[in-house]
Amino acid sequence: MAKTRVYELAKELGLESKVVLARAQELGIEVKTASSGLDEDGVAVVKLSFQEAAESAAAEPATAVEEAVVEEAAVEEPAVEEPVAEAPAEVEPAVEPEPEPEPVEDEELEEDKILEVTEGITAHEFGRLIGERTGEIVRELMNMGQIVPGGGQIPVDAIEALGAHFGWEVLVELAPEEEVADEGRQRSMVEYEDDPASLEPRPPVVVIMGHVDHGKTQLLDTIRSANVVAGEAGGITQHIGAYQIERNGSKITFIDTPGHEAFTALRARGADVTDIAIIVVAANDGVMPQTVEAINHAKAAEVPIIVAINKMDLEAADPVRVRAALTQHELVVEELGGDIVSAELSALNGTGVDELLEMISIVAEVEELTANPKAAAVGTVIESQLEVGRGALATVVVQRGTLKKGDALVAGAVSGRVRAMFDENGKQMSSAGPSTPVLLAGWSEVPAAGDMFQVVQNERIARKLAEAEADRIRAADFVVPTATERLGALLETLRTEDHAELRLIVKADAHGSLEALRDAVGKIKRDDGKVTIIHAGVGGITANDVMLAEASEGIIYGFNSRPDTSARKAAKERAIDIRTFSIIYEMLDDIESLLIGELAPDEVESFLGVADVRATFRAPRFGMVAGCYVTEGEINRNATARLVRDGVVVYEGRIASLRRFKEDVQTVAQGFECGIGLENFRDIKEGDTIESFEVRHVART
Repeated sequence: MAKTRVYELAKELGLESKVVLARAQELGIEVKTASSGLDEDGVAVVKLSFQEAAESAAAEPATAVEEAVVEEAAVEEPAVEEPVAEAPAEVEPAVEPEPEPEPVEDEELEEDKILEVTEGITAHEFGRLIGERTGEIVRELMNMGQIVPGGGQIPVDAIEALGAHFGWEVLVELAPEEEVADEGRQRSMVEYEDDPASLEPRPPVVVIMGHVDHGKTQLLDTIRSANVVAGEAGGITQHIGAYQIERNGSKITFIDTPGHEAFTALRARGADVTDIAIIVVAANDGVMPQTVEAINHAKAAEVPIIVAINKMDLEAADPVRVRAALTQHELVVEELGGDIVSAELSALNGTGVDELLEMISIVAEVEELTANPKAAAVGTVIESQLEVGRGALATVVVQRGTLKKGDALVAGAVSGRVRAMFDENGKQMSSAGPSTPVLLAGWSEVPAAGDMFQVVQNERIARKLAEAEADRIRAADFVVPTATERLGALLETLRTEDHAELRLIVKADAHGSLEALRDAVGKIKRDDGKVTIIHAGVGGITANDVMLAEASEGIIYGFNSRPDTSARKAAKERAIDIRTFSIIYEMLDDIESLLIGELAPDEVESFLGVADVRATFRAPRFGMVAGCYVTEGEINRNATARLVRDGVVVYEGRIASLRRFKEDVQTVAQGFECGIGLENFRDIKEGDTIESFEVRHVART
């Protein structure tokens, strides 16, 4: 028997999906989302409920209504009269040159004049506000020991005294950069808070992720081309990194990123711009390693997930197997009793795409996405480039306010003025509201992807903010935190915070080891503290793992798994702690110690160098010898060695021989070739890497 979905019933009743969903749940009907199905009895019960509510409302006595009207009028009446009576008592700070404030009741304050200015005001602007000539302002500043030209900025500590000399009480508002600059690792955060009464509904911002070749790009192209056909023809389609479509009168914005790496990179920079994540899974391949990564990255971002089961046009398509596999990663779809929305489609021929868009609209409706469209615009830079003939360009998504042509704006250390705005079809725009993606021209230089932008009063303030941010970045470059310092800060947080959470990325050498670690880590607890594995996988530690650790403020653990060169470099640049173990109980002890706020382990491993195995050959005295090229650090004859194959530790022991040409040597530095023989180990293959390290014993603190 066919079921009626909640959102279909809502359409029939002319109500919002969330209202019908809430009523069904109140009536004890098992529905979790707006796309959950209702049987005939459930539909009848919900309809009857709304019908009874309407009848009871209509049956209310007229006198009660009249009383309510009278009551409301009585409440509103003084609200109209009060401001009129008290208006003369209010003293508004003047921002523009205004006549003297209205006299107040206290005669002693009749001559007082109050002026509010912003830090960085020039002598000319100050003179204009108080009605004095610029020369008089400059002369008085000279008497105070301040040499300031007419267009120069008045020092903050001189503004109040200067105002007092001319008979004004001056209130100095500090420049906004103190609100803009973020003290942490995020490069350009803009914080704002809007009055709930000013918020209006806005379109959702969606990102599509999934395994390679599962159809992400094809799905984006199908959605875009369908919208172009339905809309105006003749536009020049261009890739701007994001685009917006319109469906049944409602809009949806898609961020066209290369995958979950770019999505997490934006998050690592503090840009929480995405509202919904779509995980594309091929119906014939099922859940693959990058699918798991995409799921974990979306979970870490704490955004609603929709599963798009693609390639349903293939004979090998098996959506049931896909849904079952997703349960292993804590994604239980509605068809299996969960709350994750899923849709079956074929991006190639377009079937099911319209249903997916409807699901997006429903999820967005339930999420109640809002923004203030009347405030100064704030948003995020999605991608940027330098183009010949057009200068520095950046694709941005507006998150709050309305961006207009001619606005002065700043993003990180880059300022600019909106000279032109274009949509993905190359059409010029005069304004862009919340959730709208646009290509902006008019930047002083190319802004960084992930930085947030904000509109300011004028270009002078924009340049000042950009210079302040550039100074902050330069200063931060001189004081780069180490992984130890970052770990120390994390441990302090775990020790002092209530409900502390230790987030882990775990990589292991085999699925069996990984499952054992999952079970064991799940048992590690303390009062008001927990351990969460935000991503787990088999194989070596990669730069993507480091990026996720940075975005989630987590720590990477490897069990018989090692970081590759790019991961080591990324971890050093981002001060991410990578901890590797070969004995499972030692790893579990370390996690437990971190959770309770203990710092140093009994043994600390110092990395010395890495050599790539370029060839192998047999030697009479040493057995299998690896012909190597040292790519990092140095290989030390007396240090411990570790053979790593595809990111997994195959051997750990001593170096039996280290030679250059025919001579035994103690060390071989980066950029040189050498021959390495490992003690009691002969299974060496081309493409392996040999790591040199030493272990130091330290006291636990």
